[in-house]
Amino acid sequence: MSEVHAQFAVHPFPELTGLGLRLRPWDADSDADVSAYLRGLTDPEFQRWNTPLRFIRDIDEARESLRSRIADAASGGTVSFCVTDAEGGEKGGEVLGHIGINMIDHVMSCARVGYWVLPEARGRRVATRSLTLAARHGFKDLALNRLDLGHALGHEASCRVAERCGFRAEGTLRGAMFEAGRHDTFRDVHLHGRLASDPEPAVGG
Repeated sequence: MSEVHAQFAVHPFPELTGLGLRLRPWDADSDADVSAYLRGLTDPEFQRWNTPLRFIRDIDEARESLRSRIADAASGGTVSFCVTDAEGGEKGGEVLGHIGINMIDHVMSCARVGYWVLPEARGRRVATRSLTLAARHGFKDLALNRLDLGHALGHEASCRVAERCGFRAEGTLRGAMFEAGRHDTFRDVHLHGRLASDPEPAVGG
C-alpha cells in the first residue's frame, strides 16, 4: 500500500490515451483550461445534479479550485483529468470535460469517481469512454480494489454511463448528497460500484 501511494504522489498526473480520447492534467496556468473548467462547473445541467462544497462563480475561483486539485493530487488524495479529443498536439484537442478519481484510500483500496461533460460534447459517449480509461487506471496503476460511483437519484444519464462501464447498481443511500444549489438540505444517491475483479465491458471508441 505505501509503495503504491508513494508512486502516485511522485507521479500525480499520468496521461491516459485510448478510445479516441486523451486524459491529461488540468493546467491552472492555462486560460483556456481554466475557462473550460469554469464553464463545466457553472453549466445549468451540472448544477442540477451536483452541489460542490464550494461554489465556483468566476475565473479566479476556478483557477484557485484547479490549483487546489493539483495540490491534492500531489499528496496522493485524488487525480483529476482534463478530457480532450485524442487529436490535437501536446495537450490534445478540444476540451470535452473532466473526470476524477477522488477520495483515494490506499488502506481500504478504494476511491470514488466523478465526471462531467461540457454541453457541446454531450451525446458522444465522452463520459463512458473517459470513465473506462479512468477505471482502468485506478485498478491497474493505483492497485485499487473498488471504485464507487454515486449520482443523484433520478440522474438517468449518469446511471446509464455507470452501467455501460460495469459499475453495478448497489442501492440507494438516503440523504447522502446536497440538494441542488443548497448546503442545508439533502437528497438520495444511487450507488454503483465496480471491483478490480469485475470484467471491463467492451466500449467502442
